Amino acid sequence: MTSDKLPNSSAERSLSPQAIGLMLMLCLSWGFNQIAVKLALPDIPPLWQGAIRSTAALPVLLLIAHFRGVKLFERDGTLRAGLLLGVTFGIEFVLVYRGLELTTASRAVVFLYTAPFFVALGSYRLLGERLRALQWAGLGLSFVGVALAIGVPQPDVDASVLWGDLLIVGGGALWAATTLMVKATRLRHAPAEKGLIYQVAVSIPILGMAAFCFGERLTHFPGPLALSLMAYQAIWVVGLTFLLWFALVKTYSASKLSAFTFITPLFGVAASYFILHDRLTPVFGAAALLVIAGLYLVNRPNPGAPIPTDPLLTVTET
Repeated sequence: MTSDKLPNSSAERSLSPQAIGLMLMLCLSWGFNQIAVKLALPDIPPLWQGAIRSTAALPVLLLIAHFRGVKLFERDGTLRAGLLLGVTFGIEFVLVYRGLELTTASRAVVFLYTAPFFVALGSYRLLGERLRALQWAGLGLSFVGVALAIGVPQPDVDASVLWGDLLIVGGGALWAATTLMVKATRLRHAPAEKGLIYQVAVSIPILGMAAFCFGERLTHFPGPLALSLMAYQAIWVVGLTFLLWFALVKTYSASKLSAFTFITPLFGVAASYFILHDRLTPVFGAAALLVIAGLYLVNRPNPGAPIPTDPLLTVTET
């Protein structure tokens, strides 16, 4: 199959049961990630968290690539796209981590997951992917469900919190941009490990310089909780879940995968309840039903659409 046909074929694929299971696991992990950042803030400033996370994740990714036999330094025409991808990824997390310092975790997770709207728009313009009317309705239902799960914004929100919200929205837009870059450039044909290594490696100096420019300082050695949260972010979230995400992106429709991430804020709210003891209302149950209904509409298969094989085997096996 030629490369110019690949985007269209993936655009028509419905998510397989294996892909849905992987996405549920990813969403659960990502939903806790915003809380992990917040819990580690007393010991580690936000941008330093990002720099440490990328630094610790890089050797993990290099080991995975080594054991899988990935040729990282092979000339495959991905260098320019990979560097641009890494810069975008680095700036994305500068915005996200700075935003998390200013706004609440619950607000942050909602605004970060505006990314599916940016992906849908970009997929239409750049990849030729189109969502049917029912799928757009599904996106709307999922967004309403997320809004209900989070609740009405607090009346004491000030300009600082609003600025944090805008930074998070910017991070969501750049997250969408990285998703589209993987789909629209030669990175689509590169191993998922290589694309993620580009991002993590380039983001280290960007986040480190940003931490220096914003005057962040590590005033004491982090405690066990902060260190374990950093290990979670670096090894699990960046080292493994992002790898799975980009493997899925290369096989399935970017719009449908991003729409599925609407579940993540619901997991984030649940994690806030169990870990931060936030109060949950019966609205959460109704919100969950709206999200599930929306995801059904978004992922409703087209008649005659091909059912892909296991995405990890399809994408990353050589």
